[in-house]
Amino acid sequence: MTTARLAAFAAELTFDDIPAPVVGKTEELLVDWFGSALAGKGARAVETIARFAAAMGPGEGPSEVLIHRSRTSPYLAAMVNAAASHVAEQDDVHNGSVFHPATIVFPVALAVAQATGASGRRLLAASVAGYEVGIRVGEFLGRSHYKVFHTTGTAGTLAAAATAGHLLGLDAAQMQHAFGSAGTQSSGLWEFLRTAADSKQLHTAHSAAAGLMAAYLAREGFTGAAQILEGPQGMAAGMSTDADPSRLVDGLGTRWATAETSFKYHASCRHTHPAADALLQVMGAHSLQAGDLARVVTHVHQGAIDVLGPVVDPATVHQSKFSMGTVLALAARHGHAGLSEFDADFSGPDTRDLRDKVSMELDAEVDAAYPRRWIGKVTVHTRDGRVLTGRVDEPKGDPGNTLSREEITAKALRLAAYGKGADPVQARAAIEALWRVADAPVVGGLLTV
Repeated sequence: MTTARLAAFAAELTFDDIPAPVVGKTEELLVDWFGSALAGKGARAVETIARFAAAMGPGEGPSEVLIHRSRTSPYLAAMVNAAASHVAEQDDVHNGSVFHPATIVFPVALAVAQATGASGRRLLAASVAGYEVGIRVGEFLGRSHYKVFHTTGTAGTLAAAATAGHLLGLDAAQMQHAFGSAGTQSSGLWEFLRTAADSKQLHTAHSAAAGLMAAYLAREGFTGAAQILEGPQGMAAGMSTDADPSRLVDGLGTRWATAETSFKYHASCRHTHPAADALLQVMGAHSLQAGDLARVVTHVHQGAIDVLGPVVDPATVHQSKFSMGTVLALAARHGHAGLSEFDADFSGPDTRDLRDKVSMELDAEVDAAYPRRWIGKVTVHTRDGRVLTGRVDEPKGDPGNTLSREEITAKALRLAAYGKGADPVQARAAIEALWRVADAPVVGGLLTV
C-alpha cells in the first residue's frame, strides 16, 4: 500500500539519511519561514485566531507563540504560528504540488521540538519528513484537486502529522494511523477569495493543529484509516478526478522534493509571479515606465485563472494579492510588488487604472508545463503602438533562480520589521541561531527564554 510506504518513510527517516545540500536548503527554508511568521503580527485575521487560542489554552507551556512572545501548548502554538506565517504571502511554495510547506511544517516542528526537548537535527529531519510527505500528497491529488481545494489546507494535514509524528518517535504503523486521522480532517476551499474572507489563515491554523493532534493521538493508540489517501472512500475519491498514487512514493529517499521548493520574491500569490517577472523583463529591456503601458496580456496556466479569476475588484490588501492586474500594476509602478507597495498603493487610482489594463489568457504551452514549471509570458502593448513580448522560465526564487543566504536573511529581517514581530537586534539573533540550528543539542526559545 502506498500510504503505508509513505508512512514508513516519514517514521524511519534519520538526519544522516538526508544529503547535506538538502539539509542546507531546509535551513534556508526555516529562516525564510521565521520572517513570514513575524510578519503576521497585527494582521486582524491572525490576531483573531491568536485570541481564540489564548482563551482556549494554557497561559503557560513549552511552545512559543512567536508574534506574542508567549508560551502555550504545542497544539495552540502551532495553530497561531501557522496562521501568522501565511498572511504576508511571502512563505515558500513547491511548484509541482502547488503546496506551501513551510507555513504548516515549521510551526509544528518548532512547537513539538520545544515540547519534547528535541535537538536541532531532530527538528530538521522531522521538517524534511513533513516536506516530503506534504509535497507528494499534493502531487498525488493533482490539478483537479487544486481547482476547488486549497492544497496547503488539505495536503498540509498529512505534512503536519508526518512532522509531529517523527518528533514523537512514532513507528511506521503509528505513523500510518496518524495519516488516517490527519486525512479525515483535511479541508480548505477556495471560495473565500470571492468575498475577501479570512479563511486562508484558518486553513493553515487548522491544518497544522489537526495534523499535530493526529500524531499525538496515534502515539496513544488512536487508530486511523489505513488507506486514507488512495482508498475507495479516501481523500482522492472525494477530492480529485486525476489522482496518481504513484506520486506518493516517487523516488522516496532518492528524489528530495524539499530541495525543489521555491522562495517567494513578490508578496503575492505565486500564480502572479511569473507574469510579473516577465513584465519587469520587458520594461527593463525597453526602458519602459508604467505610463507607457496601454495593455498587458498575461499568458497563463488554468490554475492561475481558477484562483485569480474570481478577484476582479479587490477590497482588501490580502485579496489584492490574488489580483493579477494589481500585482502587475504595482510591479510596473514600483519595480517590485512588496509588502509596503501593497499596503500603500493596492487601491490607488493609478494602480487601479493599470490593473484594469491587464488580462489573463490561457496559453497551451504554459498550461502543459504547469505545475512542474511555472512559465511567465506576457504581451505588452505600449501607448506608442509597439507590441512587445517577454518570457521568464524560472521566476525569481525558483531553485534555478534562487535567493542567496544573504538575500534570505535580508528578507526575513524586512518581514520581521514589517510586522514588528521583533526588533532588529532580536530578529537578527534569532535568525543567526536558526542558521546554526543543526548544532543545537536542544531547540530552545527563539524570542522567549
